[in-house]
Amino acid sequence: MGSYVPGTKEEQQEMLQAIGLDSFDQLFEKIPKEVRVEKLDLPAGLPELSAAEKMEEIAGKNRVFRHIFRGAGAYNHYIPAIVRSVVTKENFVTAYTPYQAEISQGILQSIFEYQTLICRLTGMDVSNASVYDGATAAAEAAAMCCDRKRSVICIASTSHPSVISTVRTYAFGSGAEVILAPQKDGRTDAEKLKEILNGQTACLYVQQPNYYGQLEDCEALAGLAHEAGAKFIMGCNPIALGILKTPAECGADIAVGDGQPLGMPLAWGGPYLGFMAAKENLMRKLPGRIVGETKDDKGNRAFVLTLQAREQHIRREKASSNICSNQALCALTAAVYLSAMGDGGLKEAASQCYAKAHYLQKELAAAGLRPKYSGDFFHEFVTEGEVHSSVVLKWLEEKGILGGLPLSSRDILWCVTEKNTKEEMDDVVSAVKEVIRICS
Repeated sequence: MGSYVPGTKEEQQEMLQAIGLDSFDQLFEKIPKEVRVEKLDLPAGLPELSAAEKMEEIAGKNRVFRHIFRGAGAYNHYIPAIVRSVVTKENFVTAYTPYQAEISQGILQSIFEYQTLICRLTGMDVSNASVYDGATAAAEAAAMCCDRKRSVICIASTSHPSVISTVRTYAFGSGAEVILAPQKDGRTDAEKLKEILNGQTACLYVQQPNYYGQLEDCEALAGLAHEAGAKFIMGCNPIALGILKTPAECGADIAVGDGQPLGMPLAWGGPYLGFMAAKENLMRKLPGRIVGETKDDKGNRAFVLTLQAREQHIRREKASSNICSNQALCALTAAVYLSAMGDGGLKEAASQCYAKAHYLQKELAAAGLRPKYSGDFFHEFVTEGEVHSSVVLKWLEEKGILGGLPLSSRDILWCVTEKNTKEEMDDVVSAVKEVIRICS
């Protein structure tokens, strides 16, 4: 990162004269005076010691929960110590993204290894270097599928609200139409979906597991999409892929998802990682950069920037995306995490998530919070009960437990990962029994 060197008064005046102005005030003449900010109401600067104390005081207002049962897109998984040990090395740490990745074999190799692992995880043929987050990846995938003949994007209404919102934002800019596929018992209604898909449909996006934690019948849904001539986009939880069928096995054309569970802490919401992988025939439509492996003039293994669909390099009317960078440090984190966990470790983490979530659902049902949906699930599930959600969750908070996400006055979306112990889950159940008894 370069240093900030402010221009001198003389240089500033020279720039103003170059555009025919005498003062900076003239730059803002078009802005009404009543909305201009003449002076920011900021406190005076502090010495370093005082500033550190002030920050600690502010941070002390945060409440850190040791027992977390909330997911909904950001998950509290165990991160092996080696992950942070590797990715915090000064060779790798970057504020954002390598803008000229091609000048460093090390950067290129880190991206190549990440791409390889994402392809192994999803079963797809090719992966890009990553995008900003899972919602962005879903929207970019939908944009890949649209053309002049097909411009209708169908999204399962059981998808994460952030994904639906982001896809709609992209579609607004491109003129595409977005429709939601109906749901039944917490999963996509295949029968009604048949009536929606037609010759105008560019793609169908389905999340696995979906926002409510339910497992969708992705193979059947992929078949419906292909029968209509549309592409099938599968949004994946990467940890769940340790035990579920891969997108390739389900018939997906594009696999996307948020890589946050792959070694990234909750971190107040980011930065996270959007992964994208596709079949080979869609390779040239993938946004961003793709690194390939080759050999140098001495026959040694080497890496090269094979494709970079940057907006500077392609005609605007041919572009489906303007993404020209990637979450390099987050992608490296995911690669190190997957390497450290291995196939066995990922399967074990996923198996524990599945088993523990089913245990908690059963115990909560016995305590008075019934399952909302009847289908199988991975590590999230929705309960419904007679006591208001806010009352239940407030009661848990007072006991140092961050409960599930309230979806309505009676519905709560719970999440369990490999980090949650049986003792923690039993504490949740006991607290729920107690609050239901008091409120009855």
